[in-house]
Amino acid sequence: MEKTYDPHAIETHWYERWESSGYFAPRGAGAPYCIMIPPPNVTGSLHMGHAFQDTIMDALTRFHRMEGNNTLWQAGSDHAGIATQMVVERQLAANGEGRETLGRDAFLERVWAWKEQSGGTISRQLRRLGTSLDWEHERFTMDEGLSAAVLETFVRLYDEDLIYRGKRLVNWDPELGTAISDLEVVSEEEDGSLWHIRYPLGDDSGEHVVVATTRPETLLGDTAVAVHPDDERYRHLVGRTLILPLTGREIPVIADDYVDPEFGSGCVKITPAHDFNDYAVGQRHGLEMINVFNDDATINENAPPEYRGLDRYAARERVAKALEKAGLLERTDPHKLMVPRGDRTQSVIEPYLTDQWFVRAEPLARPAIAAVENGDIKFVPQNWEKTYFEWMRNIEDWCISRQLWWGHRIPAWYDEVGNIYVGRDEAEARARNGLGEDVTLSQDEGVLDTWFSSALWPFSTLGWPENTQRLRAFYPTSVLVTGFDIIFFWVARMIMMGLKFMGDVPFREVYIHGLVRDGDGAKMSKSKGNILDPLDLIDGIELEPLIEKRTTGLMQPEAAPRIKESTIRQFPHGIPAYGTDALRFTFCSLATSGRDVRFDLGRIEGYRNFCNKLWNASRFVLMNTDGHDLSGQETLSFPDRWIRSQLGRTVAQVRESMAGYRFDHASQAIYDFTWNEYCDWYVEFAKAVLNDDDAPETAKQGTRRTLLEVLESLLRLAHPLMPFITEEIWQRIAPLAGRESATIMLEPYPTITEADKEAEAEAEWVKGFILGIRQIRGEMNIPPSKRLAVLLQGGHPDDPTRLERNHRLIETLARVGSIEWLADGAQPPESAMALLGELKILLPLAGLVDVGAELARLSRELERQSKDREKSEKKLANEHFVARAPEAVVAKEKARVDDLGATIAEIEGQLERLKGL
Repeated sequence: MEKTYDPHAIETHWYERWESSGYFAPRGAGAPYCIMIPPPNVTGSLHMGHAFQDTIMDALTRFHRMEGNNTLWQAGSDHAGIATQMVVERQLAANGEGRETLGRDAFLERVWAWKEQSGGTISRQLRRLGTSLDWEHERFTMDEGLSAAVLETFVRLYDEDLIYRGKRLVNWDPELGTAISDLEVVSEEEDGSLWHIRYPLGDDSGEHVVVATTRPETLLGDTAVAVHPDDERYRHLVGRTLILPLTGREIPVIADDYVDPEFGSGCVKITPAHDFNDYAVGQRHGLEMINVFNDDATINENAPPEYRGLDRYAARERVAKALEKAGLLERTDPHKLMVPRGDRTQSVIEPYLTDQWFVRAEPLARPAIAAVENGDIKFVPQNWEKTYFEWMRNIEDWCISRQLWWGHRIPAWYDEVGNIYVGRDEAEARARNGLGEDVTLSQDEGVLDTWFSSALWPFSTLGWPENTQRLRAFYPTSVLVTGFDIIFFWVARMIMMGLKFMGDVPFREVYIHGLVRDGDGAKMSKSKGNILDPLDLIDGIELEPLIEKRTTGLMQPEAAPRIKESTIRQFPHGIPAYGTDALRFTFCSLATSGRDVRFDLGRIEGYRNFCNKLWNASRFVLMNTDGHDLSGQETLSFPDRWIRSQLGRTVAQVRESMAGYRFDHASQAIYDFTWNEYCDWYVEFAKAVLNDDDAPETAKQGTRRTLLEVLESLLRLAHPLMPFITEEIWQRIAPLAGRESATIMLEPYPTITEADKEAEAEAEWVKGFILGIRQIRGEMNIPPSKRLAVLLQGGHPDDPTRLERNHRLIETLARVGSIEWLADGAQPPESAMALLGELKILLPLAGLVDVGAELARLSRELERQSKDREKSEKKLANEHFVARAPEAVVAKEKARVDDLGATIAEIEGQLERLKGL
């Protein structure tokens, strides 16, 4: 093996070998195990959220492949209608072109060309992350097979009256000119105004009510004013009419529980065509729906002539001035309000009354709710079931149409009078309705919501509506791994569609993971400059390109992220190359059952060191086993039996953790065993045996076999989490261990073995003995090379026997020159003492320590540590610091005070011990 671990040198080589050899394809005689990748958008690139999620899925896939399951991780990507269309439109705009001038067919040719050129970026990045997806059967939501599934679904639902076309309120992006989903709307608090407007009664009494609104331009579409039915102030007005300012229309006063009598005047203007709550009120009271906007948010012909054609904000200004001039504007107050904006255009979203296609959601939701209630689908963690039920039990009909060109064209045609004909193509639409060629039909211009095709993903990717072998083998799938933010938009809809068209749930479990945040717990965003590109962490990046880095896709060059000062200070010369395995292991260590995942660069640095530790230990094993005949007779010493027993316990812990989706526990168990047990202890035990000229050859043979076999099992145990380094090392030791597979991927996962409690007890005794002596060395600043005389007193009746069996090991590892027993009650010389159960381990200090010099050194150290603690305590006593500093900084300072206190106490203890000599 090379002396230095170089991840870049091994990762590309092994991935190409795995993929070209077809190892990612379904195989194995066991039960099917299938995961569907949440299809990434073809416009995107791999971000930390993707990398985290895909690491989890790959770990599960590799684990079950090694378990012998017939394992499939389905690859694929999403056409991402709005996002992809916007990218191509921006490219066209940069060349002075537009989609309207190109025409639909030519524009779609440009989109497909862009998809082929750039849409595979995320697939290439997934390969770099080591994902074992079944690339041979990669799917795309607009490929021929999935498009056929979309048409089949639409037609069947339409025939059952579960899809309909109707005029309803939707989220409308005026810049894009399309309906959008709730997921694409981001609402944040902004500064605005609250206009208090007088609405006169319609009986010439001179009375009026005052209505407060943040959007006076929508007044032009009011069809009622509502009050609470129990509000005594206005009960006498219910049923009477008001004159709508600036229009002269009469509108009724209605009573509805929706109104909060404590807010404002207790009177609320009702504009059913421009507010979702008002729409519901309008439905209950049969109010007229008056839309006063065009699709570009200009005022339409339903408003008085002087406002028609005005932009909504120009109309707002003119309405306010007209109200003031008419004496109907009582006052205007500053007001903070939540403003909905499109996540891509940042345009303010309008609730807009328009003809759209909808899915009747409630009939589909009922069985989907029951599937989770009766345990057919299990959420992990279980608390996410509450979120699922809350959404599903209050479900609204789903708007599935979008006014775009890129996407699945709605399979509906209209005749000249607006009658609707649905079919899988125009010929079927005509045939189903007995239409001749003399009837002119035009297809709906819109496309389907991206989530519509994504809802079919678990079965459309497997060949549905055809009854394929893959569909029969892998549906229902095993587990869905996804974020909590799309439980309703994607998870719930897959459940509804799976039950509807397959008669069974699409997956048995849903593992909900958290949002990846930075080390301080802040959400990663370009504006904060705390975004990390996973490939930069894998391959490293110089500082200057890091600061000037431009993002691809939707971001413009001027939107380059600022890099946090703390990152620059930590890595003044750039981010080093950590390699894929260190990044994956970091992700697994962070995969707790909580919502948030804090990614700290210090953590990945620690796991790169872990990779180095495993590499170096493996070099030691190879140097001591390669070239040796390992077939001879062997005897297993207690360290051999102990490390094998510890391996068995670790296998049990990892298996239990993988079954419960506790990847943090699995990674910690592997880390602790590798670093603390195998590398730090067993390798040292092995060195003592192998370097002992008096040790029997059978004992050395047992040690060599144990070194090799435990390492080989450890590599298989860690492979799902760290695929590259484990494959590279395994290939070197597999022939020595008698393994004949072409790859570690196809080897069986380690099985649980029975614990050797006797060997474990012996090991703990020996380790405790050695640690006791090492601790005294450290506390007394005794050089590691100095051989020590050890006295023993007291103890358990078994201790002398244990010492007799292991004294050579203890003398070697603890650097002990002699060990003698003192009689009980004998007075030992001035000694430092460690306790091992009832056994006193004594180190006579005469000649070992210059007491005066050590007292002086410890006193200086105590003074330095005390000053540092005092400085931190002054910071925390400063009210301005505590109030203004970030919470994480304050917490870090408090932890520093605690750590310094512990250090000071330890030094004081050492001083007391020395003063007693």
